Amino acid sequence: MHDHAVGALLGLAIGDALGMPTQSMSPAQIRAAYGVRPVGAFVDACPNQPIAPDMRAGSVTDDTEQALLLAEQLIDGDGELDIRQYAYALLNWEDDMRAKGSLDLLGPSTKRALEQFKAGVDVERTGILGTTNGGAMRACPIGIANRPDPHLAEIARRSTIVTHNTEQGLESTMLVAAAVSYGIEGSEPVEAMLMACNYVTAYLAMRKFEGHGVGHWSPKASVLARTRWAINWARAHTGDASPDLYDHDMFAEQLRAIIGTSVEANESVPAAFAIATRYADRPYDALVVAANLGGDTDTIAAMTGAILGAVHGADAFPETMARTVQEINVLDLASTADRLLALSDRRNI
Repeated sequence: MHDHAVGALLGLAIGDALGMPTQSMSPAQIRAAYGVRPVGAFVDACPNQPIAPDMRAGSVTDDTEQALLLAEQLIDGDGELDIRQYAYALLNWEDDMRAKGSLDLLGPSTKRALEQFKAGVDVERTGILGTTNGGAMRACPIGIANRPDPHLAEIARRSTIVTHNTEQGLESTMLVAAAVSYGIEGSEPVEAMLMACNYVTAYLAMRKFEGHGVGHWSPKASVLARTRWAINWARAHTGDASPDLYDHDMFAEQLRAIIGTSVEANESVPAAFAIATRYADRPYDALVVAANLGGDTDTIAAMTGAILGAVHGADAFPETMARTVQEINVLDLASTADRLLALSDRRNI
């Protein structure tokens, strides 16, 4: 299980770094900046990259950094999460990034929520408009630290309160965490994702039956419903089901048209699950497709990588990329995985 936990963190970091130079760009802009061939290796961000101009090849973004920040919070809390302390940790991270001159700071929902937190708004209210994917992008450590049991759901819920306290924030965070957890438990890729959907469905039903909240309502579409649909859609265009119907570009074009690739959780999370479904046994190809989609490429690739890395283990990705992303960003993902696993009872199985 250690190998699969490391794989989840490596998939997160490699996907993030691969999508870093293309994030927030259109497919046409990506081709104009980096060439007609898909970005399939770590490359320096171009000077007009809208979020990370000239960032060094192999650098991770806020996706990995905030996921590891959450990992440290869970480790320091012996598996529990103090949401006020978590909010202060995010604020301190933003200050550190600003001091380094980075433009790659907080996403829109997280930034708005933390500004309200600093202004004295109750922490239970700061995240009630957060429908983007900030909670989901940080969810991988929750899936490593917890088996797919009620505690995973509770920690996922608590992790969304400060910044993404909405139905979309809760569903997306739980989906990614549960898919990672099922992957580490030994499920096959599509099985892990479908079981994650069932897990979230059951949890939400239980919460409603008990009269508890499941995140603040938003008129935006359900992440859970769209993700389940996206998995089934992608299965119809996978392997023997339709060997010649869609090539990589056609699949990406259709995904953009009917699912979307924005920072909204109800687009980016279903997109990641669809890619992980179609490329379930080709993790590297999955990350390349995600990195060249256009839109929130780094986050989509990071979530895709976390899920497929959890299923396939550390060997799912090229060894040179695994080594490079850790060296450039000074990461020790094996140690982090070990400490997260120690929070669960997995070692005693």
